[in-house]
Amino acid sequence: MSDTSGKQQNTAAFYGQAVASFSIAMAATAIGIFKLSADAWVRAFLGIAVLYLVTSAFTLAKVIRDRQESAERTFSPFEKL
Repeated sequence: MSDTSGKQQNTAAFYGQAVASFSIAMAATAIGIFKLSADAWVRAFLGIAVLYLVTSAFTLAKVIRDRQESAERTFSPFEKL
């Protein structure tokens, strides 16, 4: 009996596109904040806000993924441990 999981794997191209898109978005935001004609403390505040937004978005994505994965699992009494 083969042990195949029904979990879908992403392709390398999809992973690369996601990383490139994230990198471009972060670079564009950083350049925009750096070029903003405002005081240094305003630019610093915006930079910290962007970093907080990114980390909370990653956390939210992980929580949603974990909840979906736990909802998909159905355990039978004869399941291999």
